[in-house]
Amino acid sequence: MAHLRFKALEELSKRSAVKVEEPAEPISSYFGVNSFDLEKMKRTLAPDTFKRVKDAIENGKKIDVDTADAIAAAVKTWAMDKGVTHYTHWFQPLTGSTAEKHDSFFDAFAGLERLKGEALIRQEPDASSFPNGGIRSTFEARGYTAWDPSSPIFIFGNTLCIPTVFVSYTSESLDYKAPLLKAIEAVDKASTRVCRYFDRNVNHVTASLGCEQEYFVIDKGLYYSRPDLVMSGRTLFGHAPARGQQLDDHYFGTIAPRVLDYMKDFEIEALKLGIPVSTRHNEVAPSQYEVAPLFEEVNKASDHNKLLQDLMDKVAERHDLKVLFHEKPFANLNGTGKHNNWSLITDQGVNLLQPSSSARENLQFLTFFVNTIKAVHEHADLLRASTASAGNDHRLGANEAPPAIISAFIGQQLTAVLDELENNGNVEVEKGDNMYMKLGIDKIPEILLDNTDRNRTSPFAFTGNKFEYRAVGGDANCAGPMAVLNVIVAEQLQQFADEVDAAIEGGKEKRLAIVDVLRRYIKESKAIRFEGDGYSDEWVVEAEKRGLPNIKTTPEALEAYISDKAVALFGKHHVLSERELHARVEILQENYINKIQIESRVMGDLAANHIIPTVVQYQNKLIQNAQGLKDLGIDNSEIVSTIEKINKHLSNLKVAITNMTNARKEVNQIEDATEKAKAYCFGIKEKYFEEIRYAVDKLELYVDNEDWPLTKYRELLFLR
Repeated sequence: MAHLRFKALEELSKRSAVKVEEPAEPISSYFGVNSFDLEKMKRTLAPDTFKRVKDAIENGKKIDVDTADAIAAAVKTWAMDKGVTHYTHWFQPLTGSTAEKHDSFFDAFAGLERLKGEALIRQEPDASSFPNGGIRSTFEARGYTAWDPSSPIFIFGNTLCIPTVFVSYTSESLDYKAPLLKAIEAVDKASTRVCRYFDRNVNHVTASLGCEQEYFVIDKGLYYSRPDLVMSGRTLFGHAPARGQQLDDHYFGTIAPRVLDYMKDFEIEALKLGIPVSTRHNEVAPSQYEVAPLFEEVNKASDHNKLLQDLMDKVAERHDLKVLFHEKPFANLNGTGKHNNWSLITDQGVNLLQPSSSARENLQFLTFFVNTIKAVHEHADLLRASTASAGNDHRLGANEAPPAIISAFIGQQLTAVLDELENNGNVEVEKGDNMYMKLGIDKIPEILLDNTDRNRTSPFAFTGNKFEYRAVGGDANCAGPMAVLNVIVAEQLQQFADEVDAAIEGGKEKRLAIVDVLRRYIKESKAIRFEGDGYSDEWVVEAEKRGLPNIKTTPEALEAYISDKAVALFGKHHVLSERELHARVEILQENYINKIQIESRVMGDLAANHIIPTVVQYQNKLIQNAQGLKDLGIDNSEIVSTIEKINKHLSNLKVAITNMTNARKEVNQIEDATEKAKAYCFGIKEKYFEEIRYAVDKLELYVDNEDWPLTKYRELLFLR
């Protein structure tokens, strides 16, 4: 191992940046060239066919066989002109990654290349090995992928990729996309209903998402010199370097040449795919970076984020680099998040979370603003569950990441507006359509720019014209938390509209009815609003007083999905059935179990077969040196003291490894997935991981650098 470490470092010293040939033409000339978007459909399809496709995308209308055949023929011709030979249904199973099965355009029996509409619309991949949570037996292989026309078909390599949902033979969802599409439909209907209190011309509301993706980049050779990184995605051992992120000098600093060329390379490829990447910069931790796109419709943005991750991973290979999306690849450094910036946009182009110069529009803004906060308050446990994973448990509450307590930050100025409306405000209706609010709401336009500060410790923060959901982990699929957010907002808006309609039927003027319900919602959801430091111990105490859940582990958090309240919510909006919810929890619990089990095995293997032999060998060397000095009459107390310290940590390490191994054998006898996940969490991870790591990291300080088997943090993190 030590030999591998120094070989990797030697190779690193020889590497240089891979020169990337940037296109001479402007980005606008090649943006989306590998994406079969609406513009290309309009150019290649007959007008009637294009109209039917557009209707399917915008209104959810079904595509008939003739239309599918026409689209398939057009997309096949377009793809073959670009050298494409195969096509695949690109889907997102509950493994957390994307999946694909490639089929050739060439039909040997017909002697030509073709793509039928039926193959475009539906495919039957072997689904036996994808997680299903007991929905189906493993010996039953049938599953279906079905085309999602709202997300553009694209070319990746020499393969035409068709975004699809993935369902079982009995139609249950087996992926992340299907529930998201249903949640989007729910929030569209509920938002449109509420919008019509203010504008009768609104027919659709689109959920919008801008997803900031954080990531680490390290040298590929150093990556492969660390078995823990390869096997688990994070470093299970590693003493903090003398210089980490404490100087904050990496944040927004000059980008290292190798990394900059890598960024240029994947950005060019992303832009060709129609992914609107816009921003790049260094993050706080050494070797940590961020890429951020422009806002898109939430389903399209979610697909683009998973595609971007795949793309970044593949392009990194060309640069002898490795990109890490794990939420906490390095201890004691900032973790990796995926900040989901969410808003609602009408088909009239109005951002419903944007304050305005109009009193009527500001009432509309407050309606959606307050209802979103109320939704977060009512379903904080579900939002926490949507971010739960083995990796994110290491990140939430550590360094830059928000805590596991879900709260909403709205800033001092909007807090003052809500407080005024709650306590003193009243509304008078003037003649005509004007409404004057005696609470300063009509003065919001004076603070349109940056009407809130930024609070990096808040899991759910309002940032001027959108909410930033910061608790989502870097390796997560956006579709999971976005499905939850959209369905809870849909539910809340529906309840709001029911209450307002009832008040109007009771004789109350519409705008007064709206304000009365909002005033009550502000009071009822006040506990979820928090403007202070989410890292502080005081907040933990205060949150408990407010009755806010502080769920720190994944096994506990996931139970929110199968509460009676959640089952009723998801069922009411036809997003997930009770059977599908129970299946997902079982899948997520099993995923958690597997990841902790893998980490414990890797930890045990590295400690027992690499660390301990190295330390014993080095300790024997010290013992010989100490004896030699003693025979010569020279003071050997310093060496003896070091030997004693090594022996102490070595003994602790051996005992902890033995205990963890025995504990794992006992835990593996548990059959219930939830109980087994909790046992792995509290009986193994919480009990032994830190103890073993502490001993190993201490031994790293005592063993000679030339002998230490694992590549060190200082070598992994400062790539230039």
